[in-house]
Amino acid sequence: MDHFEKDLVDALKDIVKAGNWQCVGDKSKFKSPCTKFYSDDGEHIVLVHTKDDQFWAMDSSCPHEGGPLEQGDIEDLGNGKLALICPWHYFDFCLETGSSSTGLQNQVYDVRVLEGKVYINTQNTLSLCPIPVTKITHQDSLPVEINSSENTLCMWATKILQTPDPQEKVSLTKTVQENWNSGKITETGEASPPAHPSRKENLTIVEPGKIKRGKGGTLASRIALLHSLANIEQWAIDLSWDVIARFSTFRLSNGEPLPQQFFDDFVKVAGDEAKHYQLLEQRIMELGSFFGALPVHNGLWQSATDTSHDLLARLAIVHMVHEARGLDVHPQTLSRFAAQGDTSSVNVLEVIYADEITHVAAGLRWFTYICSKEGRDSLKTFHELVKLHFKGFLKPPFNIEGRKTAGMTEEWYVPLVKPSNLQKTS
Repeated sequence: MDHFEKDLVDALKDIVKAGNWQCVGDKSKFKSPCTKFYSDDGEHIVLVHTKDDQFWAMDSSCPHEGGPLEQGDIEDLGNGKLALICPWHYFDFCLETGSSSTGLQNQVYDVRVLEGKVYINTQNTLSLCPIPVTKITHQDSLPVEINSSENTLCMWATKILQTPDPQEKVSLTKTVQENWNSGKITETGEASPPAHPSRKENLTIVEPGKIKRGKGGTLASRIALLHSLANIEQWAIDLSWDVIARFSTFRLSNGEPLPQQFFDDFVKVAGDEAKHYQLLEQRIMELGSFFGALPVHNGLWQSATDTSHDLLARLAIVHMVHEARGLDVHPQTLSRFAAQGDTSSVNVLEVIYADEITHVAAGLRWFTYICSKEGRDSLKTFHELVKLHFKGFLKPPFNIEGRKTAGMTEEWYVPLVKPSNLQKTS
């Protein structure tokens, strides 16, 4: 080795030491075209070794529906570009850029070969064997202290809405709930909540119609469905705190404020939604993925924006339409997981379902309370608000028993069904 080559090797060594480069093994070990490495944060990586003796790396989960790219084939795209092909739906991902002709984008990682060893540039720990998942519990979260000169419920509600990290949002929610229930927070207060809750920058948000939730028939499909539900629960946490902060100064037509029980109820709802998110996130991790691995949508928040001026409209659309719809889809969702023998996910969904019945009941209770106090016809007002703020008709099938348990009998929703679909409601 001449001086130039030695200096080059030494320089490369310095770069490796200074960065997030991880040695994953001797080059001679990687004879197969694709090798999967497990990551400690769930973002598993596939190392690709091409016939021209080049190494490439990208996320091993297809961004379409989570297909195992390590099982895919390598194909020539032309112009010297090679792609890894997903074995599920044959989406192509350029080894160099991670881009796909479908418009999707996969994460790629720099790879270097130095003195016969292969290095991947990632800050996560990699292993050829699955890395045990550390369970996420409230105790594992960073401690949250209530220490503010303005220690009001609305101030903390606004802080939670402005918290982008979902785990921190969950932790704050539980702490505020405990302090409200124990009397450490006594004042409702006033606040100006943000127009839109904060989200982590690495979360890919797309239009609602572009999300593929999965049907639960495969592992990747179950993960996609749980991921979609976790996204809904994160928005539900924010919706609960938003209704507290946004309508804290609401007055009935006779000038009366909302009673404390209103705030008690929605603090409980927020705590339930935080629990649901935590259960779903944990289950997703147990299945080998993580929240944020797939795109999400913000469609639920659009309903919050549309009803930000009207508490009755908010209760009607979010709790008596959207959350009631969650009761409707529960039996089918549960059966999909049960058919695959996924009892752990079934147990999580059962916990969520029981709580969601109480959330629909809370929305209905306060909707009828306000209507009664203001001398309005509850049913007529509900039907008018749904027609004003909800696009289209309510669609069967309905979970009649679940809705009835929440107090929402058929006269609430059947008049909002398209006449040609009425026979499907029973």
